[in-house]
Amino acid sequence: MTIEKVEDRTAASSDKAAAAGAGSRDIRARRGLLLSKNVAFRRKLFSWSSRSLLLLITATSASAVMFIFFYVVKEAIPFFLQRGFAEFFLSTRWYPSREPPEFGALAIFFGSAMVSLGAALFAVPVGVAAAVCLSDILPFKARQAVKPAIEILAAVPSVAYGFFALVVFAPLLQESGGKILAACALLFFVPIAVLSAIAIGGMAASRLSRENAGVWRWIIASVIAAAGLAAAWRISASISGVQISSGTNAMNVSLILGIMALPTVISVSEDALQAVGRELREASYALGATRAETIIRVVIPAAASGILAAALMGLMRAVGETMVVWMASGNSAKIPSPFYNYLEPVRTLTATIAGDMGEADHTTGSARYHVLFAMAACLLAISLTCNAVSELIARRARRKMAGE
Repeated sequence: MTIEKVEDRTAASSDKAAAAGAGSRDIRARRGLLLSKNVAFRRKLFSWSSRSLLLLITATSASAVMFIFFYVVKEAIPFFLQRGFAEFFLSTRWYPSREPPEFGALAIFFGSAMVSLGAALFAVPVGVAAAVCLSDILPFKARQAVKPAIEILAAVPSVAYGFFALVVFAPLLQESGGKILAACALLFFVPIAVLSAIAIGGMAASRLSRENAGVWRWIIASVIAAAGLAAAWRISASISGVQISSGTNAMNVSLILGIMALPTVISVSEDALQAVGRELREASYALGATRAETIIRVVIPAAASGILAAALMGLMRAVGETMVVWMASGNSAKIPSPFYNYLEPVRTLTATIAGDMGEADHTTGSARYHVLFAMAACLLAISLTCNAVSELIARRARRKMAGE
């Protein structure tokens, strides 16, 4: 036998041994993945139990919401069968304890819409401006210090806000209402004038001259700021002499509800602005845009859907609030004269439900009892509609950011 044949046989035998070793290791590995029937059964049982528990929790939450909706609607139907829809939605005469009773809720619907709109007009601009500052202007350390302080507002109980509105803010409005309105006008219009001057000055200077853009920017910004400050001062002076007869009015409630809605608007708006990403911002800077132009023309339009969802969520927060409006709205079931006068007391749906439920006849099921459920059904329908719209807007924003 030659040396070559011996070497070939040796190599072949070593290859067979290696293959056999690999096969045995593969078999052992496969055997390691095999489970006994008891272990496999326990794992399947645990998986099935976990999924069933999660499904039960989800179904319980959904069933609770559906039960609440069904019960409220069931208790509201007898009122509409007895009294119809015209009186409830078209009349302003709310006298539930008179004989015969009158259940015109138009003024109450108007009061709810009035304070909710006022809260949104305060919370949305301030909240979006704060979100822009947190996401694009303030440094990281300052943002980490400011954001927790804003979120603390959401942890304050609503009864504390109502107590502040009734005991502190209402007497101030009644005694020094004109001065407070003048100061609020200055606090509102002066930052708007300054920021508008800076933004318009930067955009106009880049269009006029690239060589002396800095000089033009300051000239234009100074002129616009001076005009804006003069207008703010004139507005403030014109309303400083206003006399407020009652501190418990629509403006009091609107401001407090706006403060309560601020954490929601700021958090959701900031999330929408952060979701825009740095790519769009850096692309805008690369094209020569200033920070103001980038924020106004790129970032905010890209996050418009999320900001609108934040506004709707803040509006829902204001619509469903009870304690503040019950304590500080004045509870006057009439439409203010003129209808845009926020210095008049109003009455809302939530305050009416909370205040009149204890006086309604629960045993006999009177019309006064069922009309409160009719209000609750309307309030629930409004909340569900706003929630569905905000969810659709948020879903559209997510699809837009994903490029779908």
